[in-house]
Amino acid sequence: MSSYMEAAAAARAAEAKTEGLLRGACALLAAAAALLVGLNTQTETVLFIRKKATVKDVQALWVLAMAAAAAAGYHLLQLLRCFYLSRFADGKPCRHRRAIAWLCFLLDKGCAYMTFATTVAAAQACVVALYGTHALQWTKLCNIYTRFCEQVAGSLVCAMFAAVGTALLSVVSARNLFRLYPSMLSPPPSSFVG
Repeated sequence: MSSYMEAAAAARAAEAKTEGLLRGACALLAAAAALLVGLNTQTETVLFIRKKATVKDVQALWVLAMAAAAAAGYHLLQLLRCFYLSRFADGKPCRHRRAIAWLCFLLDKGCAYMTFATTVAAAQACVVALYGTHALQWTKLCNIYTRFCEQVAGSLVCAMFAAVGTALLSVVSARNLFRLYPSMLSPPPSSFVG
């Protein structure tokens, strides 16, 4: 029985490390996306007028920068939680384990939806900037602000990888949550007659 408990504790520690690595990667990707899009500016001369492209010119990019920064902060806090659980809470029972698991599950789902939705909205705005919309007489902007558009494209790639990682983390949270509930199925009848 002791070896089973040791194996279970080792498995929990390995799961916490894996979750921590994935959370760290998501935090780095989300922070990179926020910094790339948030600090991006380019000044060009168009028809003898100097114009400056910033993230605030496209509302979807500004929302992406704020959402990616919030996601990076959230993943950093969850990374600290994983570090605490793997180092200091080995096998100690927690009275509010289910409530904490539900909170983490719901926050992970919300973070995944927010990151994915803002990334897709920013990508849609960037497609309009890349190709223009002739019906609305919106011209292409990426042929004028090339570096700006390239940095935005890099931030969109980072944000999409962060969104996929966050979706994987919500699966991990769901597994951690539903593992706390006993199975409602009865064990299958034994067909072995010996």
